[in-house]
Amino acid sequence: MLLFLCGKMGAGKSTKAVELAIDSNAVLLSEDEWLESLYPNKIQSLEDYVKYSNRLKPLVKALVQNMLNTGMTVVMDFPANTTKQREWFKSIFSEVGADHKLIYLDVPNEVCLAQIAKRRIEQPQRAATDTEAMFEQVTKYFVAPTSNEGFNIVTTINGVCPH
Repeated sequence: MLLFLCGKMGAGKSTKAVELAIDSNAVLLSEDEWLESLYPNKIQSLEDYVKYSNRLKPLVKALVQNMLNTGMTVVMDFPANTTKQREWFKSIFSEVGADHKLIYLDVPNEVCLAQIAKRRIEQPQRAATDTEAMFEQVTKYFVAPTSNEGFNIVTTINGVCPH
């Protein structure tokens, strides 16, 4: 099964991804870790992020599909925040016939901004990109998932899953 997340910057996607990986005994793949390892200090803007993120996608897709084909559960801490990003995830699981869940973290902007401010203090290396201005720039592109996109969506409100 493929588990992936949607939520605004600062919504808690990475924290939730770690939780999901532990709870599901799954492999966790973090885009932030890949980008920092392969392109250290290269991402200073949204344009940089898009450029380097797109370089990862073919390799990551093949890797995840190989893992799904072996029956593994994979949690991808890569954003599914736009229709185009979600189409990429759909290609990953649909091409190999794997099951999936899209976890949507529905968190208000004020909470996201507070979490971003906290993250800047806890992770000073992210201070240049984890700003209110970057949040506003990225949020312009955010599109909440809808049922007509064809995903198995689990929505959390403020990080709490409904029972």
